Amino acid sequence: MVFLKVEMSWNVLISPSDLSPQGLLLRKAVIVRLLEDIANRKASKDHGYYIAVSELKAISEGKVRELTGDVLFPVTFTCITQKPMKGEVLVGSVDKILKHGVFLKSGPIESIFLSEKTMSDYKYIGGENPMFMNDHSKLEKETVVRFKVMGFRWMEADRQFQLLATLAGDYLGPL
Repeated sequence: MVFLKVEMSWNVLISPSDLSPQGLLLRKAVIVRLLEDIANRKASKDHGYYIAVSELKAISEGKVRELTGDVLFPVTFTCITQKPMKGEVLVGSVDKILKHGVFLKSGPIESIFLSEKTMSDYKYIGGENPMFMNDHSKLEKETVVRFKVMGFRWMEADRQFQLLATLAGDYLGPL
C-alpha cells in the first residue's frame, strides 16, 4: 500500500476533568484525545487508513461549550496514512474460504475478496477444512498470499475499504 504523509485539521474536545492550569498537562490531554479520536475513526475515503500521528503542528485557542463546560481545541497535525491503489501488489493471509472465493486480510484491510474466477487453475475442495488447490500449491486458512489489487471501494458505514484481488500475474500466489 502507498503510505502518505497528510496535514490535517481536527477539533479535539477535552472535558473539564482533564483540564489543568499547567500547560504541559493540557497539551498531553489534547494529544491523548487526538490519538483516541484517530484510532476510533480508523480511516477516511480521501486519506485511507490512519497509521500514526507524526507531528503536532499547532493547538489553537480553545472554545468553551456553555452547556457542558467541555473545551474544543482546533488542532493541526501531520498524519501517516495508508491507502490502497489499483494495480499494486500486496501480501495478506487467508481469513475465510467459500465456494466462490477467498477472503483475505492485509494490514488494516479486513475485507479483500479473491474470486474463484480469478484463480482459474485452482479447484475448490470442500469439507471440514475447505481449500483451493492446484498442482503446485493450496490456499487454506492462514496461508500467506501475494496478490494484485484489481479495484476497491470505500464503505462509509464500516469506515473501511473493500478490495477485489487477483492471482493472475507473475510471482503472485501462496508464499
